[in-house]
Amino acid sequence: MTTLNHRIVLASRPQGGISPANFRLEAVEIAPPGPGEVLVRTRFLSLDPYMRMRMNDAKSYAAPQNLDEVMVGGTVGEVVASNHPNFAPGDAVAGGGGWQEFFTADARALRKVDRALPLEAYLGPAGGPGLTAWHGVYNIIEPKAGETILVSAAAGAVGSVVGQLAKAGGARAIGVAGGPDKCRHVVDDLGFDACVDYKSKSFAADLARAVPNGIDGIFENVGGTVMDTAMRHLNPFSRIALCGLVSGGYNADPMPIADATILLTQRVLLKGFILSDHLDIFPRARADLAARVASGQLKWHRTVAHGIANAPAAFIGMLGGANLGKQLVDLG
Repeated sequence: MTTLNHRIVLASRPQGGISPANFRLEAVEIAPPGPGEVLVRTRFLSLDPYMRMRMNDAKSYAAPQNLDEVMVGGTVGEVVASNHPNFAPGDAVAGGGGWQEFFTADARALRKVDRALPLEAYLGPAGGPGLTAWHGVYNIIEPKAGETILVSAAAGAVGSVVGQLAKAGGARAIGVAGGPDKCRHVVDDLGFDACVDYKSKSFAADLARAVPNGIDGIFENVGGTVMDTAMRHLNPFSRIALCGLVSGGYNADPMPIADATILLTQRVLLKGFILSDHLDIFPRARADLAARVASGQLKWHRTVAHGIANAPAAFIGMLGGANLGKQLVDLG
């Protein structure tokens, strides 16, 4: 086995948009596991929008990413060496190893995963994105049969699961995505009832046609113009699960809601949430999502970059909407 670990660290904080210069590729010696620790070889790295917020030195729900330290990120991999009785070489594990080929972790921070599913599924529909969708759908929006649920970033890792869960409960799922190819994927492959292209000059009119009876729930990943346009169609007592603001809130100043009076006049429940606040749902949600993936009921797609050196470009592309489904980096 090689003795070097290649990793990506945060070299500088972004000023506005991010660039490859904000990252640095390093080669360091692999750290052997100490007492109670496990050495893991990363197979897949997850790239997610929350990482952009962590790059800022600003107060948020989590501490900022430290300069000159390995970029944070979810991973799945295989145990190489173990100093803990619950883990053995060859075990498949999920954890937060970050942007690197190998990592040493406290065994308590790792979770064994079942090889019945592809390993990368535990970073997608059976992992954080799926759990995020599950909580927002079932604990905030609570869709009822016949209701209309709008999902922004519907072709992404979270939004793709949201629409399918809403559909499974008898609701009508309307997606918003960027470009005709993504919209076709959302309808033809994921089974949404319709999808509206936010890049189209006729977006507002297209959305209005797609929701003739209004909107009862929004799962919001984007913010900005997409969110403002959708809110104008909210029905009384509708619910918004605010999950992300990737359209600008991570790269620039936060975007205000253009007409907040809608929240009052339509008696809207608007609830922002962070998945780490809801650890209590994980066992039930994980079991449900894994069963849906295994049965084929829950469809999913991944966009895969190869090699740790390509992680920054893949991350920048993902923030710009270049990915379809879950953005991963294959380090296998």
